[in-house]
Amino acid sequence: MKKTTSVGTLLLILLAIYWSFRSQLPTYTKDADAPKTEFSTDRALTHVKAISQEPHGVGFEGHEKVKQYIVSELTNLGLETTIQEGYTAGDWANLSKAENILAKIKGTENGKALLLLTHYDSSPHSSLGASDAGSGVATILEGIRAFLAQDKQPKNDIIILITDAEELGLNGADLFVKKHPWVKDVGLVLNFEARGSGGPGYMLMETNRGNGNLIKEFIAASPNYPVANSLAYSIYKMLPNDTDLTVFREDADIEGFNFAFIDDHFDYHTVRDSYERLDRNTLAHQGSYLMPLLAHFSEIDLGQMKSLNDYVYFNIPFFKMVSYPFEWIWPMLGLAVLLFIVFLSIGVRKNVLNLKDMAKGFLPLLIALIINGLVGFYAYTFLIWLYPSYADMLHGFTYNGHAYILAFSLFAIGVCFYSYHRFRVVKTPNLLVAPSFVWLIVCGLAANYLPGAAFFVIPVFGILVALYILVNQKNPNALLLVFLAIPAIFIFAPFIKMFPVGLGLKMMVATTIFTTLTFFLLLPVFSRYKNQLAMALLSFLLCLGFLVSAHMTSNFSKDNARPTSLLYVMDLDDQQSKWATYDKTISDWTAQYIGDNRTVPEQLSENTISSKYGSGFTYVSEAPTKNILGPKIEVARDTLVGNNRVLDFCIVPQRNVNRLELFTNDVEISKATVNGIALSDYFLANRNRGKLVTHYISDNDYTDIILEIPKDAVLELTIYEASNDLLDNDQFSIPKRPEDNIPKPFILNDAILTTQTLIFD
Repeated sequence: MKKTTSVGTLLLILLAIYWSFRSQLPTYTKDADAPKTEFSTDRALTHVKAISQEPHGVGFEGHEKVKQYIVSELTNLGLETTIQEGYTAGDWANLSKAENILAKIKGTENGKALLLLTHYDSSPHSSLGASDAGSGVATILEGIRAFLAQDKQPKNDIIILITDAEELGLNGADLFVKKHPWVKDVGLVLNFEARGSGGPGYMLMETNRGNGNLIKEFIAASPNYPVANSLAYSIYKMLPNDTDLTVFREDADIEGFNFAFIDDHFDYHTVRDSYERLDRNTLAHQGSYLMPLLAHFSEIDLGQMKSLNDYVYFNIPFFKMVSYPFEWIWPMLGLAVLLFIVFLSIGVRKNVLNLKDMAKGFLPLLIALIINGLVGFYAYTFLIWLYPSYADMLHGFTYNGHAYILAFSLFAIGVCFYSYHRFRVVKTPNLLVAPSFVWLIVCGLAANYLPGAAFFVIPVFGILVALYILVNQKNPNALLLVFLAIPAIFIFAPFIKMFPVGLGLKMMVATTIFTTLTFFLLLPVFSRYKNQLAMALLSFLLCLGFLVSAHMTSNFSKDNARPTSLLYVMDLDDQQSKWATYDKTISDWTAQYIGDNRTVPEQLSENTISSKYGSGFTYVSEAPTKNILGPKIEVARDTLVGNNRVLDFCIVPQRNVNRLELFTNDVEISKATVNGIALSDYFLANRNRGKLVTHYISDNDYTDIILEIPKDAVLELTIYEASNDLLDNDQFSIPKRPEDNIPKPFILNDAILTTQTLIFD
């Protein structure tokens, strides 16, 4: 291939890569003066700013302020707004008093209702909740305002449900589904969520059956920037992550769509989840979903959404969404296999393909796959070894994570170019046999084990057609070969970024493998480059450049602050106190209390207050004992009923607290009720680490517990009571964190924690 042609095709490929990402999001422009009937990102931003002034988790001062703000905004829209209040423990025994906000737009017909869903509580402790889920509240408030401004009554009722206590265990959704009369009217749910502060909003469905009708109607609604694929849908179903919509699907068999953005994951659940850091393009994207879907689903029969048929689907530039039924999966794969065999036969018959060179074609492929797979697999382990402070970012995605994704993608490209440079004596048609064969194997495995990924076969048709062309032509049109490779770029380039962004840098292996496999599909173009060695060296140099860039930003700063943690832990049984931290590497701020005399905790870290990722205390050191009052335990009943012993006791705070957690020894508990809420039999039979209940406390409320245990059993109850006031308590003089530190998320932090043990023998 001529040098000028090589440059031209490379530029086209880079343009296609750029467009595969650019086409996922709208571009925000100031639109405060947009027509009243249209969604305005600027008007939505005013809601985000109002909601994210301070942390507003359940029991926090800001929680009531945010609730009242939302109620007033809905009331100003002319909607009758109600509050549903009640205790619930969800499926995880996380007890809280939820206060759901509800409103309804009445439809002209009596069919099933469309429910718009998000939550208004922020993560406990420090999160400002601008993205999670202030963005969802703002999207719904602005979307409903624009819809009402159109002065058109919908056919279906539109229910607005802004839940509470989502962060504690989907409690508000659980309360609505189990106790609100409107749940029987709901036909479809649109749920708006966030797990970061930027990037495209991914559409993920929740259904107990097939997705066929959901996909058909989603495509019919025609949002301008759909980002969705059935692979992500299949993976999402296998992951433990849940949203409020999960409760609707599992407990009420109500289907729906999640719209969630996940980039800039490092801001998730932190004080940096702020108005300033929320990506404006991302908020515009959420609005671009809501308005067409609201218009569409408020008019169609939502009683007909269930389906037994599944569809493969994916988004692609210019075509928005492409879908086809699962019944096509094996015929399409069969057609690809047939074409491969036919084209192989033609090549052999024409003496263009030969067994020896085809076999040689597997060598660079396997070399590239093995090297890139191993490097990707151990990448994060190596980074943690090199930069130990990364381990304190429990998200698993560092502030410079995007630079690492680019670096390892370029490394994988460099390995591919170098591998094929070493085997450049093999003519291109013979080189294409191995990647075609490997991709057919991949597609076969997907069809059998992960049918949501069956659309992988579509780019394979491109390399098969390229194989046929190269078998018949010595100098095919380079632009035609690029054209055949574009579907591979449009479909797979976003996956290279998506997996480590969504699942953490530990999934860098997905980046290097997807980059390698995509390179194979572009081999009809790249194998004809005469300067493959130069391309390999350029890729390695760019890789080095991004690694240097990542190194230069590996230290924490004001904008990219270090997550730190500190707790005061007092054992009320022996009146001993300790400073404790979850930090793997001790910061200067934490070192004031977790100093050179620190030790690694033993029993304290094995059975302590729970955290999102199962994190335990890493270090403790001696602390002065303060006058911290523990809770008062009042035993109301201790009696035998048949073969069971019934215990009824109440735990009453004697200081302002935010959280109570109870653990027991290994004793069988046949029934448990907390503040009138029965814990499920499944939870009681599968309790993790002896956890009985976590009570996220509002208004310094008591915790009333009724337990049934075997009459001869001895119950050992460990009580953890926590208040989030370590930095403000008059008994302490903890200095504020420096600007380059923030409270660590996902754990109890800046808290005064008391522990005590009771034995009922």
